[in-house]
Amino acid sequence: MTAVIEAREVSRQFAEKIALHRVTLDVGRGEICALLGPNGAGKTTLLRILAGLLEPTSGVVRVLGTEVPQAAAAFRRLIGLIPSGDRTFYLRLSGLENLVFFARLHGMIRRDAVRRAFTLLEQVGLSDSASLQVGKYSHGMQKRLSVARALLADPPILLADEATHDLDPQGARSVRELIHDAARRGAAVVWATQRIDEIRGFADSVTLITRGGVRFAGSVPQLMAVTVPKRYLLRIRNGQLNGEAFQRGLDQALRHMAAIRPAEGTTADHYVLTIADGVILGNALAALTAANFQVLACMEERPEIEEAFLRLTGEATSGSTV
Repeated sequence: MTAVIEAREVSRQFAEKIALHRVTLDVGRGEICALLGPNGAGKTTLLRILAGLLEPTSGVVRVLGTEVPQAAAAFRRLIGLIPSGDRTFYLRLSGLENLVFFARLHGMIRRDAVRRAFTLLEQVGLSDSASLQVGKYSHGMQKRLSVARALLADPPILLADEATHDLDPQGARSVRELIHDAARRGAAVVWATQRIDEIRGFADSVTLITRGGVRFAGSVPQLMAVTVPKRYLLRIRNGQLNGEAFQRGLDQALRHMAAIRPAEGTTADHYVLTIADGVILGNALAALTAANFQVLACMEERPEIEEAFLRLTGEATSGSTV
């Protein structure tokens, strides 16, 4: 796959702080590359460099084969940027007026700009708010307007920084569908997100950065394979045992295969199962069944992607959350 976006050994330093250190990234035509990392990892800095808004301290960035920033003015019109902040609109203008203004900057005649703006406002669920001043939009509405603006010229490159932040599940799914449609039309997409679970079935590749450096680069299945789940949430019942006898029965059934304890903050029949190294989950469940325990439900305590993220970023403690 020919790379539309190429970053080679990109570093960026702010005074004494190293924001990025020798980051390499390739994104091809029609590819969605998920950019993961904890807060402060350098994701936004990298996106700003790719967009030509910030120069790297060292390294090279090429867009469509042309080196940046020498051709910055020429290639910026090829990029649709969804920034993480919401201070990039004219707050006294309506959503429609903002989109028409930015469409005109792309060279559209007014009639085409208005038509395109209305189409995108409908696609992001803002058609009923087209005449409302953007200053009266909620954060989520402004985020959806940012998505519409990025798609105005149907650009060959999309850079999204937390595009689904502040959106409800339905709104987030609609935005992902719009971005996915753009990728099917050939756009190269870099999708920076903290919503780790949303990249499954959406992203083609993943680059995870932490403390400014690349910690992982590969496919979503490869990321999931970084760690093997060991902790599971179970719903268990036994009509003959209760209280301490119930716990003793669990321990005797599992012996050295796994540890099992009540799950905090849940109902009485929920337990956390931690299997030992080399033990297969199915064998542990079979041992419980043989001891007359009913396993009503079983699920991973954390999805594989989240577990891999925590391990690669050095945050994989039993109580960690993202």
